[in-house]
Amino acid sequence: MRERTGPDGWREANRARWDERVALHTASDYYDQDTFRRTRDVIRDFEAAEVGDVTGRSLLHLQCHFGQDTLSWAHRGAARVVGLDFSEPAAEAARDLAAALGYGPDRAAFVTADVYDAAEAVPDPAYDIVYTGIGAVNWLPDLVGWAETAASLIAPGGFLYLAEFHPLGDVLDEETGSRVAHDYFRSAAWDEETPGSYTNFEAPTVHNRSVEWQHSLGDVVSAVAGAGLRLEFLHEHDLTLFQRFGVLRRGTDGYYRFPADRPRIPLMYSLKATKPA
Repeated sequence: MRERTGPDGWREANRARWDERVALHTASDYYDQDTFRRTRDVIRDFEAAEVGDVTGRSLLHLQCHFGQDTLSWAHRGAARVVGLDFSEPAAEAARDLAAALGYGPDRAAFVTADVYDAAEAVPDPAYDIVYTGIGAVNWLPDLVGWAETAASLIAPGGFLYLAEFHPLGDVLDEETGSRVAHDYFRSAAWDEETPGSYTNFEAPTVHNRSVEWQHSLGDVVSAVAGAGLRLEFLHEHDLTLFQRFGVLRRGTDGYYRFPADRPRIPLMYSLKATKPA
């Protein structure tokens, strides 16, 4: 197994951070649990179009947090969904949410494990779809190991689907998104103290250390291809889910984009890669 190293205590720090923020997130307007219990669906329209019909299929969601996306795929017809997260409070919140929606563990199961240990932790040997993304790969030091783990859990003829924030956004200045301020090929971890959360920047929090990694688009695609998966598409999108830069404007569709008078750059990307039958 490759060495998955980072700054001292990085894994424990990240887990403590996410454990603490589960209660903050489930109570937030950002995730709006009351609305979710009614609509049961938060999948973005481009994801729904790219993944396609999931009716009768099995789906594994890696790094699922407290399960809104996972359970959305069950609502869309997946026969069985399994969510995996390294935070036990997140997995427990997901189980509670599944129960509130009437899904038993045979339809929607949630397990606690490191993503690299997923093959030993999940209840089934393989799934039709392995789904992940939306702020997930930046928490992983080893993309090759991640891709190999995901590939090992895809049934023959099944596929990996990843939707993520575009790494180009990590190199631009926060205010205008127009100036290169950081190294695109940075390999060192970002080791920072950041209180609050993306659901509430002012929220009082105790566990504020985060350790993250910057991965180029080439690194992601190469890891997926190297794991033996056939790339079906790589799409880049001119939209994002939050105001990543101060100049972004929220459209009527709920997505954030640069103003019409600004040249566009990719703010998110998505890929689909199939396991040979």
